[in-house]
Amino acid sequence: MRVTEGTGQLQFLTAINSLESGINQTQDEISSNESFTTASENPVAAGEVNTYNQALAQSQQYSTNAGSAQTNLNTEDNTLTQITNQLQSLRDLALEANSGTLQPSDRSAIATQIVQIQNSLLALANTQNGSGDYIFSGYAAQTQPFALTATGATYNGDQGVTQVQIAAGESVATGDNGDAVFNQIKTGNGTFTVTANAANTGTGLIGASTVTNAANYDGGTYQIEFTAAGGGAYNIVNAGGVTVSSGTYTSGANISFDGLQIALSGTPAAGDEFTVAASSNQSLFTTVQSLVTALQSTSTVSGTALSNTITAQVSNLDQALTKISDTQAGVGGRLNTITTQQSVQTSQQTQLQTSIASLQGLNYASAITQLDQQNTTLQAALQAYTVTQGLTLFKFLQ
Repeated sequence: MRVTEGTGQLQFLTAINSLESGINQTQDEISSNESFTTASENPVAAGEVNTYNQALAQSQQYSTNAGSAQTNLNTEDNTLTQITNQLQSLRDLALEANSGTLQPSDRSAIATQIVQIQNSLLALANTQNGSGDYIFSGYAAQTQPFALTATGATYNGDQGVTQVQIAAGESVATGDNGDAVFNQIKTGNGTFTVTANAANTGTGLIGASTVTNAANYDGGTYQIEFTAAGGGAYNIVNAGGVTVSSGTYTSGANISFDGLQIALSGTPAAGDEFTVAASSNQSLFTTVQSLVTALQSTSTVSGTALSNTITAQVSNLDQALTKISDTQAGVGGRLNTITTQQSVQTSQQTQLQTSIASLQGLNYASAITQLDQQNTTLQAALQAYTVTQGLTLFKFLQ
């Protein structure tokens, strides 16, 4: 086979191109700090790296979700703490207003303070997060949830609760809707309420009422009817008008029936009635407004009636405090779950990054050495070609 000068040049250029390609690849590896940059360079390792990268991206998304949820829940937790403080102040004022030594003007001043707390509670219920979303509006995050009315407040959000995934198969709620937190609060002691008939003329005062045997209470409505002057004899009648119990009343003693225990003091008049009914849900703002209304009406409401009204609202405030505490406990539990998962995700991400680096990471010192060798080989080849090109027969025919 005859090798022409053109054939030799072509072979040389092919070799030079191959050397330059190797240099470029090594330079790319050094620049990216990766042992390969395309799947074709190492198909098996590239497939494993791709799998690890997908898992890493998913884990990082979980971390992002967890961080967002944590921020929202921290905002809610702080807000609930402030609400608790306001409710404690409100309860203290209500107990102060229930003193028999106060004048109507004193109670009016207390009502003014309660109105200020009412406004603070409204502002807290309308708290926004750093993104401008209302934290108690449910899915309707751009809608202000609460607006005061003459009897309490209207709720303009919805019942939605946003969930985010923080791990495979695990999601957390990023907040609580305002209807659940502020409107779904049980009245009375959480099981039943005791209220005095507005037409009562005696001095019967409602005290603490408790459940002694929940299994015996059917959730019905009953009337405690006093039938004698001085509040002695009484009958307990169910909603159907049937007497289920009767007895003789002594001030300060408990009246018990169907697993319920009701404390009364003072002297009920003949014909006075007290209603026992199952607890229902009532808005916190309704409770506060009822307290304000009662204190602003002291000139037309008797001392006994006012005291019973205040006592009822204090019981409702106690239920509100319990609801806020339970909600905050739930928030704390979710924050603990997030913290745990963040630690898990951080550990997983470190492991994945280590695995990727072991497959694709570059041995920098070895790559530099290889680049030097490739450059030396290229320079030697170019020099050899230059010398070879000068060796022709005509050079010696002179």
